Amino acid sequence: MGFFQDMVAVFKKRELSFLESYKESEDVYTFLFKKEKDLTWKAGQHGLFSITHKKFKNSTKPFTIASAPSENVVKLTMKINKNPSEFKKAMLELKQGMTIGMSGPLGSFYLTEDRPTVLIAGGIGITPFLSIVKQLEAEGNNNKKPVHLLYMDSEKFYLIKDKDELVAKNSSLSIKYLDTREDLLTEINKVANLYQNNGQYLIAGPKAMVDSISSYLQNNSISKKNIKKDAFYGY
Repeated sequence: MGFFQDMVAVFKKRELSFLESYKESEDVYTFLFKKEKDLTWKAGQHGLFSITHKKFKNSTKPFTIASAPSENVVKLTMKINKNPSEFKKAMLELKQGMTIGMSGPLGSFYLTEDRPTVLIAGGIGITPFLSIVKQLEAEGNNNKKPVHLLYMDSEKFYLIKDKDELVAKNSSLSIKYLDTREDLLTEINKVANLYQNNGQYLIAGPKAMVDSISSYLQNNSISKKNIKKDAFYGY
């Protein structure tokens, strides 16, 4: 999606009704909202979400939509530590039937071409790929080009728990669980050497990790035009 399309999407504002939340791990929470019939997005895109039940500074933040467009809910998954921001405190206060505001969807972090794809996730950066992988499953990706998900989490907690089921339903999908940067670079070297600039590379995670992996790919002859980045901040 181009800049002007994003600008138009920003003005598409709506309210989402809160359904429920649950903990994925000690500091990772998932929030579910009712999906309106006219709401759609491309797997991997994000929205601008606003707290409406209380007022405070910086009450609007961007978050990737972790559910696939084919699902009947809007899912947001985020890390919330012991000293959360005002925004995340307000998220934890949500009760069934309360609403949050949403503008969008926004961004170009989604699959655009049917060619070999490498998805590189660091920690909570897995969220756009949750949407992408689920959408590939819904569309039936068996006849498309290979998709490799390289998922690094130094804490060894992985949000994709049904790996075998997903791979069984998507013969072109492979998932690697990694817990060190060295192992991640090893796997990146394998796929980059295999596909070179015939592949597309999507990176999501903390900004330092995303920038570092992008530079690493470019230093290994992968063109910048074949790399998409989605950096996550700690708000």
